[in-house]
Amino acid sequence: MSVKSIQPGQVWRCDETEKNYLVTKVYNEVFSQYAVLRVADSSAASGETVRVKVHKEDGRETLPAYTYTQESQEF
Repeated sequence: MSVKSIQPGQVWRCDETEKNYLVTKVYNEVFSQYAVLRVADSSAASGETVRVKVHKEDGRETLPAYTYTQESQEF
C-alpha cells in the first residue's frame, strides 16, 4: 500500500516476517530517499535498524516488501 508521504512515526508491517516496524527517520541520499525502520516491540530500544529505499510512483510513496498498517492518512 502506498501513502502520500512516508514520515517518522508511521508503522509498516514486513510482508515476510509479519513484524511491525516504526519509521524513525526519513532522509535523502543524492537521488534516492531512504527510511530507517526499527522493530515496534519491547526490544525496540536495543534492536537493530533497517534501512529501506523509498519507492515513488505517481506522487505516492511505498516501502518495497512492507505494508502500511495505519488506515487514515489524514492528520
